[in-house]
Amino acid sequence: MAACVDKWHPTHAGRLTGAIYRYLPDGATDRAVAAAAAAPASASGGDDDDVWDELRAEAQADADAEPLLRKYYADLVLSRPSLEAALAAHLSAKLCVPGALPQDALRDLLAAALAARPESGRAARADLRAARDRDAACGRMVHCFLYYKGFLALQAHRAAHGLWCEGRSAPAFLLQSRASEVFGVDIHPGARIGSGILFDHATGIVIGETAVVGNDVSILHGVTLGGTGKESGDRHPKVGDGVLIGAGASVLGNVRVGAGAKIGAGAVVLRDVPEGTTAVGNPAKAVGKKAAPQRRPEEQPGVTMEQGWSDYVI
Repeated sequence: MAACVDKWHPTHAGRLTGAIYRYLPDGATDRAVAAAAAAPASASGGDDDDVWDELRAEAQADADAEPLLRKYYADLVLSRPSLEAALAAHLSAKLCVPGALPQDALRDLLAAALAARPESGRAARADLRAARDRDAACGRMVHCFLYYKGFLALQAHRAAHGLWCEGRSAPAFLLQSRASEVFGVDIHPGARIGSGILFDHATGIVIGETAVVGNDVSILHGVTLGGTGKESGDRHPKVGDGVLIGAGASVLGNVRVGAGAKIGAGAVVLRDVPEGTTAVGNPAKAVGKKAAPQRRPEEQPGVTMEQGWSDYVI
């Protein structure tokens, strides 16, 4: 199988007012690569790993407060040397099939896939921060790590995508299938997904093979990033940075959703959505755009989780 190379490039997106970031062969965006190069060791799982340290502290506090949880937290978090090791252990316990797919063998597969792509660990840390900062129901990162199926499904996908890019499609499809069965989230291992992603509730999310999702994107339950059923090749959506996609929305075909756009709940998107635009309805139509669409990343809908559009000029 050929290496993962995204055939889409901003020069192909003339209909959008602003480019979705160019995706590199490893699935990261230009911005993500630059940020990773400048990031401290804590962003990559080094000795100074703030996310892992905070998660362990939260786990210890829960274990001290609830004796029933002590062994559970010790096995999955407190006894593990790193976030990646903890992820491999936790996911293997969730995805194994007794008598057919041993937990130890699956843990080794996941650990190797995550270790081969350090960007997966950086993305997982950004995903944990995203859940803590954006999800009002998430008080602690350790709760996201242990209990949120959207986060777990996304990390299983990151491992599967690594295997896919190595040409190992059989184990990649295995992880996809098991994650779909266990978590109710179906992501093709070929899909490229950025960092700082929040799958809120997550049940019923479907993402197709040639889909591309940027950084700081929030997707609610029941969302489909799919094909139209009539095309082959590059046939799935390209979603820019900071996009918010509401519950039950469908984005179909090789369409572009520009940075900072909002897709309303239940919308069916069949055409490009310019950056900073809100699209609602079936078929989706733009209902307005802010006068100054160039927003700071922290003001983008995918980060603020603001789903209304009353502040938009029609």
